Amino acid sequence: MISIRCEGLTRLKLRGCREVTEVGMDNFAKNCKNLTKFSCGSCNFGAIGINMLLKHCIKLEELTIKRLRNVNNGNDVVVPGAAALSLKSICLKELGYGQCFEPLVVECKMLKTLKVIRCAGDWDNVLVKMGSGNTFLSDVHLERLQVSDIGLGAISKCVNIDSLHIVKNPECTNLGLVSVAENCKKLRKLHIDGWKINRIGDEGLMAVSKQCPDLQELVLIGVHVTHLSMEQLLLIARDWRAKCVELKKLCIKGCAISDIAIELACLGCPNLVKVKVKKCKGVRSEAVDWLARRKGSLIVSFDAIESEGLDASGSDVGGQESGVGIPVTGGNVVVGDGPSVSSGRLALFRAKLGLFASRNLVPCAFHRVCSCDSSFCIVQFLLAVQ
Repeated sequence: MISIRCEGLTRLKLRGCREVTEVGMDNFAKNCKNLTKFSCGSCNFGAIGINMLLKHCIKLEELTIKRLRNVNNGNDVVVPGAAALSLKSICLKELGYGQCFEPLVVECKMLKTLKVIRCAGDWDNVLVKMGSGNTFLSDVHLERLQVSDIGLGAISKCVNIDSLHIVKNPECTNLGLVSVAENCKKLRKLHIDGWKINRIGDEGLMAVSKQCPDLQELVLIGVHVTHLSMEQLLLIARDWRAKCVELKKLCIKGCAISDIAIELACLGCPNLVKVKVKKCKGVRSEAVDWLARRKGSLIVSFDAIESEGLDASGSDVGGQESGVGIPVTGGNVVVGDGPSVSSGRLALFRAKLGLFASRNLVPCAFHRVCSCDSSFCIVQFLLAVQ
């Protein structure tokens, strides 16, 4: 009925439509050939229904498929059909047999965005076949997949990539990240969630800092970057500063870094406007205060309490804070002391602590310590002599 009365339909989203079958998808696609964006989730039709859509909708540009119930084996495959030359974005999420989409991913030569999240199967071969001939691909998101450095090496052949998310892929190591850094010179956004398994660390970060001069947003979560190596990188490899002048947003969660690394990174990147530091034991609130005084325009979000469940599925920079946000200096610094809600629940936060009265909470929580330890003094000395 929709396809008959809305022949000019350009966008359609289906969620939990278990009564829609392949026959219905075929009839819809034949009548709505102007469709440009299609999204479905938790539906009962399978690969045949998707093939009907791709066969008739020659203007289709964006395709999102989540939890498609009848895609569980290799009997059927999804081919691009008439949409091969128009598809620019493909998102596959939580598919029991995502490999049936291999022909679709490989043969869409105009593809610009590829997101594959929690899809079963070996994705290295898919990426190898795709990377050898795709010159338009610019945005790649790989999350919780069976993908290794072989897949990252294939991705690196797509030299126009400017945004890359590597999230909780245990077989990806420094070797693959170095390959990406050496070949993808246009990289602007890099999000890495190492899942605290110590496969990606100092070597990969150093390659990115040296090879990607256009990097604007860097997110590191559970990455094996030690404070000593990062400090060495910032102090010895002085060209790192010159090559990271475009960096604007920096997010570091659950990494073994210290005050020195954060301060030198911020001051060494002149265009940096926002910094988020969470669950990093070596970073203290004194360093945050010092940054605010030294660089007043910099927005810093700080959370010193360690917790589990770090996630980099989305952009971790510039998003809504999940912890208590308390402004310090001019509203530019936010310090979170634990899991929280919004500022409207500040009273509840005080009640749970039971330590401060409402009238002296802020002065007590943000009392600036005059004395600083040796590492903090070293930072000030190094910056003063430069």
